Amino acid sequence: MTEYGVEEYQQFVDGEAMMILDGKQHRYSGTIPWAMSPWAIANLGAGLLEVELMCKTIPFEAPWDAKRAVEWDRISLGEWINRHMRSRQAREMLDMALAGIYTSAGSEVSLLWALHQMGSGGGPGFVISTNGGAQDARVHGGMGAIYGPMAAELGEALHVSQPVHAVTQDDSGVTIHGDGMTVRARQVIVAVPLAVAHQIRYEPMLPVDRLFLHQRMPSGAVFKISVVYDTAFWRADGLCGQSAAPGNPATLTIDACTDTGSPGIMCVISEGPAARRLGLLDAAERKAVMIAELVDRFGPKAASPVSYHEQNWTLERYSGGGMISHAPPGVLTEFGPALRAPCGRIHWAGSESSAIMCGWIDGAVRSGERAAAEVMAAESVVAA
Repeated sequence: MTEYGVEEYQQFVDGEAMMILDGKQHRYSGTIPWAMSPWAIANLGAGLLEVELMCKTIPFEAPWDAKRAVEWDRISLGEWINRHMRSRQAREMLDMALAGIYTSAGSEVSLLWALHQMGSGGGPGFVISTNGGAQDARVHGGMGAIYGPMAAELGEALHVSQPVHAVTQDDSGVTIHGDGMTVRARQVIVAVPLAVAHQIRYEPMLPVDRLFLHQRMPSGAVFKISVVYDTAFWRADGLCGQSAAPGNPATLTIDACTDTGSPGIMCVISEGPAARRLGLLDAAERKAVMIAELVDRFGPKAASPVSYHEQNWTLERYSGGGMISHAPPGVLTEFGPALRAPCGRIHWAGSESSAIMCGWIDGAVRSGERAAAEVMAAESVVAA
């Protein structure tokens, strides 16, 4: 961002957030909804602390080498939550907060993978927080303000709307086959989610461990819906726009206004099993459900948006879902080293391969730098 002169602005957090538990709305300030029972709050706090401590035992570069790696990779995040969260409210909250990172049910995600991913980002407290956490700031102009100048620098070397469908490598180089193009190179970096990398044909076939990673590390299910209003009316009502409802089709909401505050934009996120169920409805039914949820939380003004835009990332061919790839139980200890290991002249990038900020844009950039360094090292060996 500094290189391209792109600035950031703070995510709007002034006002109260809202938690919907057992059909009741609870307003609160800070990270924890104090309207929960004291037992639930204590149980939730203890659970988050234990997860934090477990994360600190995971080696960033090689989570499969952690002392308890095999034990933690045998069970799912959901199983751990069910064992340790005796309070139902705390269990639902923690499952939504942690499993929601992977837009999947907690039962689908390895505990070891979750600890690695959260630990790489500073621990659960930082990862799930807005003010002072991972969602603290937004980019002026959106991500286009960063990739736009990059694309301009690349010029004609950048090919768009020409998806790659095959990579062939031989003793002297690689051939990349895409729609309407063929490119010959000495090395290639594949920087897409694993589910998308699996759609590419490789000749010769990839090593078994890498192939199995492609088959076993899916992305989750997520809808992101932007509902636009003339004004951010919830701010005048003392609300910051953040709400959370475990198991609800409108799992999360967040104020998505630009730094000007106008127009009012409410982002609704539906994730995991709730998003998969939402996808069974037609567009008109989904809109009706979302607007009804917003009215229930923010009042009758939410019934009359200026415009409504939905994005089902699960059906995007070239993202494979959202938000990141995740490892189910048993995958990381068995095939994890293949995440970053080159396959001949094929090098792998992508946020899930980053040791730091795995699953975030920061991690994606780091993985690209690491893969580029691998290519330069490989080329220097050839030149020597």
